[in-house]
Amino acid sequence: MSILNDLSKDTVIFISGTPCTGKTTVAANLNDYLLDNEFDSKLIKINDFAIENELVLGEDPDKFYKIIDIDGLNECLNKEIDQNSNDVLIVEGHLSHLCEGADKMIVLRLNPSILKDRLEERNYSASKIQENLEAEALAVCSAEAYEIYGDEVSEIDASDKSIEEIRDLILAIASGNIECPIGSIDYMEWLLNQ
Repeated sequence: MSILNDLSKDTVIFISGTPCTGKTTVAANLNDYLLDNEFDSKLIKINDFAIENELVLGEDPDKFYKIIDIDGLNECLNKEIDQNSNDVLIVEGHLSHLCEGADKMIVLRLNPSILKDRLEERNYSASKIQENLEAEALAVCSAEAYEIYGDEVSEIDASDKSIEEIRDLILAIASGNIECPIGSIDYMEWLLNQ
């Protein structure tokens, strides 16, 4: 509970990362934990938020993913942030790092060997698996987040941690008690050995 003593009641936390790094599970756990500890907390799943706000421009014909109006998403999300000024707001999803408004921008990272298994379990195509593994090894989400947030981006290696351990790290980062600077996680060797 002591870590929560330093958490501002109006903190905006964005959680991003490559697909299957654990964003959804960790964000839900974090939201439930905050609610159980008498915080007003709200969870926004960025993909659902984009659909609800009619920000889907179409579908990529080759990769079969939805094309989202990122500028529109950023605008709608920041209106939502302004309206929820007394809540801890958790914004979860792969697109969140492309938007402004976070007090704490956190990218979950995962060893590509573990990520490969998770992507296969979800029946991703071979080409989509390879694309996501390369993106993870190259830290694409972190690099894109850095373009907006600079040194304020934090990375957590989720490879050998429980959901609760990741949640507690997020709370420690959001409370200003620890730093997990971008660039401290390196999976380039994995990529070079492929």
